[in-house]
Amino acid sequence: MAGIALVCAGCGSADGAVSGASPTASSAPETPPDRVVSTTLAPPDTVPATPTGSPSPVEPKGGVANPRAVPWDSATPVGDGKRVRLIWWSGVEPCYTLDRVDVKESASSVEITLYEGPPGDAGKVACIEIAVLKTTTVELDEPVGGRTLVDGAK
Repeated sequence: MAGIALVCAGCGSADGAVSGASPTASSAPETPPDRVVSTTLAPPDTVPATPTGSPSPVEPKGGVANPRAVPWDSATPVGDGKRVRLIWWSGVEPCYTLDRVDVKESASSVEITLYEGPPGDAGKVACIEIAVLKTTTVELDEPVGGRTLVDGAK
């Protein structure tokens, strides 16, 4: 027991300070290594009302496992009105692949539905959640004219 006391006494000085300690060392308590430190970011004051940047052009690829209807953000007639350019928010491929675009035309409206999802062979792919602005153009039988463009996913 006396040996332990002698070893411990050799670690300090006569005034009780630990040898090698700096007199300017901070007296703030140390943070335990297992303490969780986190912060919350405040949302931006303004969010753009319309998407910014150029959308990535994509073509329907088919072969998607369990395709789901996806809403589009804008539809704009192109040229003579027999083509419509669609813009929507999606994710990165191959996890978010455009499968097909269904178009139903009537005398008063044009209903356009986008379908996307992962391809059947993408089961072993790691999918990251990053928003990607995409665009595709569809052909109509007749020009849009005065007909209403309807999102079939809404």
